[in-house]
Amino acid sequence: MARLIEPLIPSLRRYARALLRDRSAADDLVQDGLERAVSRWHQRRQDGDARSWLFAIVHNLAANRLRQAARRGPHLPLEAAGEAAPGLAPAQEAGLRHRDLLRALAGLPEEQRSVLLLVSVEDLSYAEAARVLGVPIGTVMSRLARGRERLRLAMDGAAGAAHLRRIK
Repeated sequence: MARLIEPLIPSLRRYARALLRDRSAADDLVQDGLERAVSRWHQRRQDGDARSWLFAIVHNLAANRLRQAARRGPHLPLEAAGEAAPGLAPAQEAGLRHRDLLRALAGLPEEQRSVLLLVSVEDLSYAEAARVLGVPIGTVMSRLARGRERLRLAMDGAAGAAHLRRIK
C-alpha cells in the first residue's frame, strides 16, 4: 500500500493546491485524503488504478469542503477578530420597512400608486408615464409629487410607530 501511495503524494498536493488555492488547507486535504485511503484500502478495487482512486478521494473531499465553506461563510481566525468582530447586519428591520412600504403603497390612491410605480420602479420618464396613462405630463408630475409626499408621511408614521410601543 505504501509503495503505491507514497509516489503520488506530490501530485496530490499539487492538485489540492490548485483546487483550494491555499497551501496549508491543501496539505490538510491531502492528509485527510490519505487517511481515508489507508482506512478504506480494503474497499479499493483490486483491478482498479490506485492513482485515480486517490485523486477521486481528494477531489470529493475538496468539493465537500468548498460547499461547506460556501455555507458557513469566510473563516476569520479568532486572533484577527478583535473587539469589533464583523457580523451581518440584522435583516429584521429591513424586512419590516419593506412590509411597511408595501402597505403604504397599497394605501395610496390608484392614480398616485400607478405613477409612482411607473416612474420609480419601472424607471419610465415623465413623458413615457404620461403616454402610458393617457394624461398630460403636468398631471404625472403632480400625482408623483403628491404620491411621494403621502408615501413619505406614511413611512414616517410607520417608523414612529415601530419605535414607540404602548405598554399597558
